Amino acid sequence: MTARAPSHTPPQSPPSGPAKTLPKTVVLVGLMGAGKSAIGRRLAARLHLPFVDADTEIEAAAGCTIAEIFARDGEAVFRSVERKIIARLLTEQPVHILATGGGAFMDPETRAMIRRHGLSVWLRAELDVLLARTARRTHRPLLNSGDPKEILQRLMTARYPVYAEADLTVISDERPPEATVEQVLDALEAHFGIALRHSGHQGGHHRHHAAHSSDKT
Repeated sequence: MTARAPSHTPPQSPPSGPAKTLPKTVVLVGLMGAGKSAIGRRLAARLHLPFVDADTEIEAAAGCTIAEIFARDGEAVFRSVERKIIARLLTEQPVHILATGGGAFMDPETRAMIRRHGLSVWLRAELDVLLARTARRTHRPLLNSGDPKEILQRLMTARYPVYAEADLTVISDERPPEATVEQVLDALEAHFGIALRHSGHQGGHHRHHAAHSSDKT
């Protein structure tokens, strides 16, 4: 269960010792609009690792868009394909930053695979943030069948208790993406107990430990 930190967590010193590389693939989970791709690309660049978007890999393998898979074959078929793609990425690819679709972590088999071979990070965003980020985007099949606010609220109710099983939780809000990347870096270093080798943020953002984490190692 995710440990809740106080709202005003005092700054902590980063782990000491020589900087090390990330020991396992980081899997970003969360609802559509949480910032998994935006944060993932920046995080990968900072850590000098490849960034992989599971949805992009699924579309490449299927030869069509995710919306077309949903329309043609239904969600069950899509989840089956998604499960196989994520398993392949986790077991056959070197350490990388992996962004997953909003429903991926809901699948028990996929969740177990992520737990065995990766480290899950839930990017938790509130409803107003999700609405603002998903507005005017038509490639989200689950939002095209009704009122987006009602659908997102329903998805939050159903999925957030499962997302809470992630190894780490980082708040994704209206601040610039780089601020969230800093929080993810802090959370990773605290979780692994190492100083990660990464490039600095040129904007001079102050590093602080503001993430909530649950230790599942």
